[in-house]
Amino acid sequence: MQIRPATPADGVQAAPLIKVVFDEMEIPTIMAMTDAAVNAVFADAFRVGAYRYSYAHSLVAVTGDELVGICVGYPAAAEAHIDDAFAPFLPRVGITDGRDLFPDRESFPGEWYLDLLAVKSNARGCGVGTQLLRAAKQQRQQHGDQRIGLLCDLVNPRAAALYAREGFTEDGRVRLFDHEYRHMRQDLRSATVTVARTGQSGR
Repeated sequence: MQIRPATPADGVQAAPLIKVVFDEMEIPTIMAMTDAAVNAVFADAFRVGAYRYSYAHSLVAVTGDELVGICVGYPAAAEAHIDDAFAPFLPRVGITDGRDLFPDRESFPGEWYLDLLAVKSNARGCGVGTQLLRAAKQQRQQHGDQRIGLLCDLVNPRAAALYAREGFTEDGRVRLFDHEYRHMRQDLRSATVTVARTGQSGR
């Protein structure tokens, strides 16, 4: 397994993984669409670097030619305008009245926000998510970020356990759509990050 920065060409394989998280969030607009329609629009949007769920904000885990995992993140300060680039795509998800697809703020001020972490079903339990998380933390340390934050659904104790093992602690709650989430954070200034070498499968 290799972890690397995403490219625009990864969009077709990345979109179904992004949709996994959308399904867990139970976003009404997305739930009203077919799988094929959702995957098509977010594969296209993935190529737009300024957008929230784009290649420019993503790391991917690949085995051969197969994309088996993805994480997406950006500075909290960017969140207010990170969906502006999605405006041309809004009609394709049924929004034509000026609303945003994601109207609520997710990040906490001053953090680098890990928006999304998803692993393909046939690769779960193999350490892919752990290695993506560690790679993201290492990257942000190298860029000088002081802390990283994320949201974890209260109904997902397995994910909460992973984040706790990796040094995250809860520091608040956020409500998105009909779900309540733990906001969890880690201070990167004191964090020790170990990432498997390229070609290894982390566990």
